[in-house]
Amino acid sequence: MTRERENVILGMAAAVGAHFMFSIMVLLAKLLSANHSVIEIAFYRNLLGSLPFLFVVFALGRREILKLNTKPALVGFRAVLGAISLTVTFLAYSLMPLADTTALLFTSSLFIPILAVIILKETVGPYRWSAVAIGFVGVIIMVRPTGDVYTLGILVALCAALLHATLQIILRYLGRYESPETISLYFFMVGTLLTAVAMPFVAVTPTMGEVPLLIGVGFSGAAAQWMLSVAYRHAPAAVVSVFNYTGIIWATLFGWMIWNELPLPAVLTGAAVVIASNLLIIWRESRSKLPV
Repeated sequence: MTRERENVILGMAAAVGAHFMFSIMVLLAKLLSANHSVIEIAFYRNLLGSLPFLFVVFALGRREILKLNTKPALVGFRAVLGAISLTVTFLAYSLMPLADTTALLFTSSLFIPILAVIILKETVGPYRWSAVAIGFVGVIIMVRPTGDVYTLGILVALCAALLHATLQIILRYLGRYESPETISLYFFMVGTLLTAVAMPFVAVTPTMGEVPLLIGVGFSGAAAQWMLSVAYRHAPAAVVSVFNYTGIIWATLFGWMIWNELPLPAVLTGAAVVIASNLLIIWRESRSKLPV
């Protein structure tokens, strides 16, 4: 087996692990949301997620990670938006079954071309617009306008998806000026400070049984971020992106095992349509450098 092939396999394995850990994070957040505010859960997620970065900076002497080059205001704005996005995401999972929420969050990739045109002035061609249109048909199927719906949960999940897309667009722009480590560190630090402001009003003393869950939220999220960076380092983005959809498998499995939840056929059908539209975009981008 060639070295290049070994690296791709490592990247694929890391991508699977990353999305498994993301699923663990939202599972623990959903369990905690029964007794704790989503703001409190986000605080522990950000606080514990920042610890590995702070260790690298201060214990290993990587002080350059603290340095902001040319876009400090935008880094700060993304960090604030990230704190809001994380809280809204946890809220969505607290309101709906795991699989339903995960499927709706896939729509973030459908918002990206729209935001790329508006914010980055990028050119988007007919293939991608067609994929976006197909994807939103899948959203309509998932929200079941004539059936049983979680109206508030759906709105919150779609809002979270839009926030995720906005963060990715900003990250695409910031990547030209700032290192990923710097962006991530300030993301966690600012998120910790913002959610800490609300802690005196929302914090509930965790029970002994909840302490491992709070720690797990933080470290599973940090592990997911690290594995995802490994995945993108060793495998093409088009390959890594496909494994995003393994999240629906874990969400369905955990929902069934813990809450006896199974997604309705409409959710699975709509999710399949959204995933198919995203795979069309990934396939097109991997085959051509032309605008899609």
